[in-house]
Amino acid sequence: MKELQKFAKGYHEEMNWEINKDNYERTRASLLNNYMLLTTEVAEVAEELRKAFNLANSYISKGRDEKEAFNLAKESIKEDLGKEFADCLAYIIKMANYFEIDLEESFYSKMDEVKNRKNKDVGLVR
Repeated sequence: MKELQKFAKGYHEEMNWEINKDNYERTRASLLNNYMLLTTEVAEVAEELRKAFNLANSYISKGRDEKEAFNLAKESIKEDLGKEFADCLAYIIKMANYFEIDLEESFYSKMDEVKNRKNKDVGLVR
């Protein structure tokens, strides 16, 4: 993750896509704009999932086994879904870099916190 953050920092500088640091108002607008773009990309992940579910249902209605149908559908969206995840990751990394957050450290710390929760959800599909 550290390498991704380092790469993204240079990439955003090269493309002139950094979060604006001129003053509070411009920084605020830049952060909000990037957050909006992130949520748009998350919606595009949902759209790829919708495509997979619709395709799987189509295969099932034509007599295919559910597992086979969904595996075919997953394969058909895999490349585009990967691109949408990459877009989401790029915006998350950009904002983390702005706030000087080590995402790798934050990730492992958060996973330990979740693992050690006393009020764990039981039996929920995640």
